[in-house]
Amino acid sequence: MTDGSPTLRAAPTTPEHRQIVILGAGFGGIGLAIKLREAGFDDLVLLERADGLGGTWQANTYPGCACDVPSQLYSYSFAPNPDWSRTYGRQREILGYLRSVAAEHDVERHIRTGTELLDARWDDAAGLWRIETSRGKLTADYFLSAAGIFAEAKYPELPGMETFEGTAFHSLHWDHGHDLRGARVAVIGTGASAVQFIPEIQPEVAALTVFQRSAPWIVPRLDRPTLGLERLLLRRIPLTQRAVRATWYGLIESFGLVGFVDNRFRHPFELLGRLQLRRQIRDAGLRAKVTPDYVIGCKRAIFSDAYLPALDRDNVDVVTEAIAEVRPHSIRTRAGAEIPVDTIIFGTGFESIPTAFERIIGRDGLSIADLYHKQPRTYLGATVAGFPNFFCTLGPFGAAGNQSAIYMIESQIAYIVDALTTVRAQGARRVEVRPEAQDAFLEEMRQRSASTVWLTGGCRSYYTTPEGANAGLYPGWSFEYRRRTSRFDTNSYEVTAR
Repeated sequence: MTDGSPTLRAAPTTPEHRQIVILGAGFGGIGLAIKLREAGFDDLVLLERADGLGGTWQANTYPGCACDVPSQLYSYSFAPNPDWSRTYGRQREILGYLRSVAAEHDVERHIRTGTELLDARWDDAAGLWRIETSRGKLTADYFLSAAGIFAEAKYPELPGMETFEGTAFHSLHWDHGHDLRGARVAVIGTGASAVQFIPEIQPEVAALTVFQRSAPWIVPRLDRPTLGLERLLLRRIPLTQRAVRATWYGLIESFGLVGFVDNRFRHPFELLGRLQLRRQIRDAGLRAKVTPDYVIGCKRAIFSDAYLPALDRDNVDVVTEAIAEVRPHSIRTRAGAEIPVDTIIFGTGFESIPTAFERIIGRDGLSIADLYHKQPRTYLGATVAGFPNFFCTLGPFGAAGNQSAIYMIESQIAYIVDALTTVRAQGARRVEVRPEAQDAFLEEMRQRSASTVWLTGGCRSYYTTPEGANAGLYPGWSFEYRRRTSRFDTNSYEVTAR
């Protein structure tokens, strides 16, 4: 019952509109913002769910966290840093570098931290993206994803895990308040993160049990502090820095000889790994446990000088039997051994398809994740058929197993910026890769992947799908990829004028 007064309704609010919305403020998002602004695109915003920029380098803070690519190469080519303190940058220094680049290029004002993507849908009738975030709604002419693939922790399914009464956490969510001194610790997984934090925690703990499903190939890292004279030369003579970067590029690119040329090139690389094993593991039984049984490069080889010596300590045991169950204060293996444990640390990597991809919906009502679950697909790793006005970095077949991710990201950034510049010059409203162009690219990737070490090297990893296909590595040289992405190939797209 009412008193006859007219009902007052809140006026509908119009969502904020931006020309470009970028998802993620890591290397990809920051690089995109810088180069888009240089091209005259200033109406843009970066959505970052974390409380600060940096992507994986903001999220991962475990002990020993560092890059496995030399810093002179794991940095923007347009923002060289002569002052890296070591050959390989550590987490805090890399994060500091990203912050300084963002500040120098005035990108920070475009970033909205603490803003999680809840939904992004292409509105075909309106010709724009409708985006919902934890802090409100937006619309955008173009939606660019720079969401990283190492963003969400992956946990194994372990019977009885819910009964464990100790402390458990993933390396991505390191519990810095938990004291490991004198603890009985189980590390599950031997991926790149575990290889870095195990040497850091080994001296502190009473007992360390490393549960290894398959042994990683470990090759010499040769990390060292940089000398003051080196930094002075790099600062005073820019050509020196370019030469150092080119040298590292060539060395790392050479891993492609094993990856997709001929796995007979593996022998010098495997010799390095075997010599490392012989030199750093004294016990023959342990050496046999941690010797890989697959071709190097089949899964990610890891650079480390500290991991193998840490395993060869009196308080460390490497267990290769599968876990049968977790109990309140122990872990029991399928062989029947029961190992007392106070703390479990998961070094089990990351989900291959981030949650954000489930929330990006294209023209046909399917999400990016829906498509990737069926078959990893993009065109040049930078865009997807069925998703108009959408581009991405490090999409399937846009990452390389033999090169710095930053090199590949910069190739994609150049391609995306050229695409938007071309569309703007044509006065167009909509751009979408033609399905036949994407299909031809994917068939090329399938054929070129057939003889790669990732598929024939005798292992399973995130390099491959559950069906045994290439999960998204570019099966070729990174300089070839850069040539292919150096110009926006308009003929492969449907470009619609206003």
